Amino acid sequence: MWRCAAIAASSIAAFLAASDGGLAQQAPTTTRAIRAALAPTVDGDVLGDPAWEGVPVATDFVQNTPDEGRPSTERTEVMVAYDDRTLYIGVVCYDRDPEGIIVAHSRRDQSLDETDSFQVILDTYRDRQGGLVFGTNPAGAQFDGQVTGQGSGGLTAGNTFNRNWDAAWVVEARITEIGWSAELAIPFRSLRYPGGGEATTWGVNFQRNIRRRNETSFWAPLTRQFNLYWVSRAGDLDGIETPRQRNLQLTPYALADSRRPGIAGASTSTTTDFGADLKYGLTPSLTLDATVNTDFAQVEADEQQINLDRFNLFFPEKRPFFLENAGLFEVGVPEELALFFSRRIGLGPSGEEIPIEGGARISGKVGQNNIGLLAMRTEETAGIAPENDFAVARYSRDLPNRSSIGAIFVNRDGEADLPGGVDDTNRTFGVDGRFGVGQYGELTGFVARTDTPGIERDDHAFQLFGRHNTEKWASSLGFTEVGEGFNPEVGFLSRRGYRKPEGSLLRRIRPEKLWGLHEIRPHVSYRGFWDFNDFQETGLLHVDSHWEWKSGYELHTGVNFRREGVKEPFEIAEGVIVP
Repeated sequence: MWRCAAIAASSIAAFLAASDGGLAQQAPTTTRAIRAALAPTVDGDVLGDPAWEGVPVATDFVQNTPDEGRPSTERTEVMVAYDDRTLYIGVVCYDRDPEGIIVAHSRRDQSLDETDSFQVILDTYRDRQGGLVFGTNPAGAQFDGQVTGQGSGGLTAGNTFNRNWDAAWVVEARITEIGWSAELAIPFRSLRYPGGGEATTWGVNFQRNIRRRNETSFWAPLTRQFNLYWVSRAGDLDGIETPRQRNLQLTPYALADSRRPGIAGASTSTTTDFGADLKYGLTPSLTLDATVNTDFAQVEADEQQINLDRFNLFFPEKRPFFLENAGLFEVGVPEELALFFSRRIGLGPSGEEIPIEGGARISGKVGQNNIGLLAMRTEETAGIAPENDFAVARYSRDLPNRSSIGAIFVNRDGEADLPGGVDDTNRTFGVDGRFGVGQYGELTGFVARTDTPGIERDDHAFQLFGRHNTEKWASSLGFTEVGEGFNPEVGFLSRRGYRKPEGSLLRRIRPEKLWGLHEIRPHVSYRGFWDFNDFQETGLLHVDSHWEWKSGYELHTGVNFRREGVKEPFEIAEGVIVP
């Protein structure tokens, strides 16, 4: 294990050192929020509302695409105000051709890429690590989510964007003869921020899309390889006096069922059930979630997936109780290896419901420290799972230059009687880190092991992953190893017992004048899985080029070279066996 880790670390460090370099960070763009003497009427009419008079205007948006570095073709004005309860954002998107405005949909959390749209990211802790995103389009659609680990930002093995997080806020928009405008009202109780009661500075950036021109522009300029989630290059929002508050939200429920068989003289049977969820702000940045006899009846259903291979499918968490600061608990490789996966609590192997007696969860920030604690108990479910107690402790600390370091501990304590009087327990231990290298480089990684009765060896896992992302080149190099005995029972593992090297290289070319092309992106990537006997289980070599025209049309010309090594037969459907 350690020799492989040392070789991988030295290779990735050399890769980053050789490729790093770039321009110095530009001075942040700054705007100011003011306390509203009169609360805006949230109806989308920004110019007709006297509440916005005298509020500082953020404007002079700069294109990211198609003409990087040039002013946006249409003027955009953004104003920020607040009162004791609510943050208000007003935006006026001027357009000389209002009939050309494209509105693709009005459903919540649908992508805003294919429509005229406006988005804002709020880095309320100003830690340059993550933030909250709110967006809308001319139809007043709601779009929100949480960013961790600076989002995607290019080729990455890190965490990105959690669209399943939903905040309580309202937005109204309207199309007029001068373009379109929108007003967003975001209650402070829906945000998380440090302290309260005094003026503070947040990180902020605004994005506008003009779809018919395939144009994306930002208030705090971003070069072509970055997107809105890259908060280390966000601007500053000064002057917000955040309120001191202790939010309390109680959601009780009660269910009753009465049945009378159609038999003369038969008695009526009645069953009842009740429970509650509680959310309480211990501080403006630290939240307590508690639950008793949890009910998830209103949770959005999973998207259907068809599994045609022999490895586990990944379904994201959608239960609201687990979504507060969910990115804080994420350690591992997205959709491949997670040291903690909240769907293991209250759900069986095939999605069966396992009743949750109760539990509590504390998550948030204290200064530069990120804290997550969870304790829950589930009931015994015949034929599926015994009674279990779960505990998770997560800590990480933010460091300069997009860096952080942390640790996680996960414990399951079951009531089942195992042969030989062995305790029914499972524990996972892990440490992880993310380190910024210069302006464009990043190194991420983790080391973990599990403790399971009856498994004495090869219970380790680790990953090292480096990436470098400039305007013209994006590259990555990584190595992952998972032992045969690695067993995170309260985590997610698509497969075990492998070594995985991976890498990618992408080139961005923006020709000045060639067939109306905006950008050509030739790229190649590879990942392969080998067992510890050097047998290759999986391999994928992807060679591709994306051709994007200024009109927004794209042509992808790619080829995949795949390899699957099957060591034993498996059934993908009834009677269908892969030998």
